[in-house]
Amino acid sequence: MGKNKDKKKGNLVGGWLAYCLLRLVVLGLSVFSMKRNLRTAAFLGRLLWDHYHRGRKRALDNLRASFPEESEEWVWRTGRRSFEQLAMMAMDMLFTPRLVRKSNWRRYSSYKTVERAKWIMQERKGAVLVTAHYGNFEIIGYLLALFGFEIYSVARPLDNKFINNWLAGVRERHGQKLVDKKGASAMIDDIIGKGSTLAFIADQDAGRKGLFVDFFGRKASTYKSIGLVAMTYELPIIIGCSRRRDNDFFFEIECNRIIMPEEWKGKEDPLMWVTAEYTAAIEEFIRKDPSQYWWLHRRWKHRPKEELQQKEKATV
Repeated sequence: MGKNKDKKKGNLVGGWLAYCLLRLVVLGLSVFSMKRNLRTAAFLGRLLWDHYHRGRKRALDNLRASFPEESEEWVWRTGRRSFEQLAMMAMDMLFTPRLVRKSNWRRYSSYKTVERAKWIMQERKGAVLVTAHYGNFEIIGYLLALFGFEIYSVARPLDNKFINNWLAGVRERHGQKLVDKKGASAMIDDIIGKGSTLAFIADQDAGRKGLFVDFFGRKASTYKSIGLVAMTYELPIIIGCSRRRDNDFFFEIECNRIIMPEEWKGKEDPLMWVTAEYTAAIEEFIRKDPSQYWWLHRRWKHRPKEELQQKEKATV
C-alpha cells in the first residue's frame, strides 16, 4: 500500500514538473514569431523521425501498404513530413488562442464547401462532426466555438492531469466544450437535446469489437459509436478537415461529405454503411495531401476474424 502511495506521489511530482517545464518552454517561445516557432517544430519533427525508430517503421509500413504504387523515396519523404506536421500541430495548439480572434480569423483560415454544413449547425437541430488526425484538427473546434457554434468535442484526457487541465483551459477559452470519452454516452441526450454539435476524431483503432471497413485498401477496425449516435437521433454526419498550407499557420477548412439520415434508411446494414461511408470520406481528404496524416498511428492494429482464420489455415 505504501509503495503505491509513493508511486502515485512520484507520478504527481513528475507530472507537475513536466507541466512547469512546458510552461517555461511556451514562455520562451513567445518571444519568437509563429513562423520561426513552426520552423523549430518542423526541426523537432525531423529529430523525432530520426530517433523514434519504432514510430518511423510503423509510419513507413503503413504508407507502403496504403500507397503500393508510390516509390520508396516518396514513402520516406511523406513519412518524414508527417512527423514534421505532427510537431507543428503541437506548436499550433499552444499559440492558437493568442493569435486567432474574431477580428482576424481571415488571416489564418480559408473555407471550402462549408456553407451547407454551416447552415445545418446553425439550425440547432443537432449534428455529428467527424474528422481525423490530419492537419490541424484541433483548430476546427476552436474556430467553430469562436464563431458562436455550440460544439462538444469528445476526447480522451491526457495522462498528465496538470498539462491536461491547462490545455483544456486553452481549448475551452473561447467556448469549445470538451467531453471525456469515457463519460460521453451519459451526456449525449443533453447535448443533442440542446441542438449542439458533437465532434469526433474517427480514425482510431477500435479493437476486436469494432466494425471492420475499408481504409486505404485494408480493413480497419472502426468505432460503432458515431454511426449509432447519428442513427439513434437521426442526425446528419458532417465530414471535413483542416489542411495546413505550406509551412504557415494558415489552414484550409474543408467539408467534403455530409451524410443525411435519409441516405442510410433502407440499407441492408445501415450501421456498416454509415461507418464505411464516413471512413471513405476521411480517406478522400487524406489523399489530397497524405503528408499531413498521422501515419505512426496503429490504425490497422486489429484484424478481422476471417483474416486471422485464413492466416491460421495457411500456417497449418
